[in-house]
Order: sequence, then structure tokens, then C-alpha cells
Amino acid sequence: MGDNHAILPNDGEIDYSGYVQQFKALADEGRLRIMNVLTRNGKTCVCDLEAELGLPQSKLSYHLKLLLQAGFLHKETKGTWSYYWINETVVNDVLSEELCCLFRPN
Repeated sequence: MGDNHAILPNDGEIDYSGYVQQFKALADEGRLRIMNVLTRNGKTCVCDLEAELGLPQSKLSYHLKLLLQAGFLHKETKGTWSYYWINETVVNDVLSEELCCLFRPN
């Protein structure tokens, strides 16, 4: 085996639970659309997300809750409105070489 295999941790040493929650949160077209809009627009009011995505408030709130719980979003509430934006640190961690190395043999 190549040298890369020597640096990878054994399966028993890896905690997959955070990745499971994150990938479940991303495994929905609506949530991916939300992530894309927030990536393009930056901090966005939930009212503007409703209009841009054409989602009912209840469905949008559910999707935002899952993305927030997975750590993909930041949230700030001002009065009656909530604003969301991408948590770049978490997104970069999920897209990182470290995670890729767990699944790429070379």
C-alpha cells in the first residue's frame, strides 16, 4: 500500500456522527438551494428567502433549522426578523482535504 494509507486513522478512531448530521442536512434539494442563495447573497432576512425560494414559511423554517443544527448557518434575530448566513468554517471543513482523504485511496 502507498504512504497515504499509513497516515489515515483507523475506522474505530473516527467519529462519523457529525458528518452524518451534516450530510443528512445537505441531502435535500431545497436545503441545497437555500445554501446556494445564502452563498450568493450573504446575510439574508428569512422574509427575502421566502420570496426568492418560493417556499412557505413553515417549510423554510424547517429547512433552516436543520442547516443551523448541522452548523452550516449562522443566525441573528433583529426584532421579529431572523437573518441567516453561511458558516464558512463548517462548509470549508466539510469540503476539506481531511474529509476527502477518508474516502480517497490515493
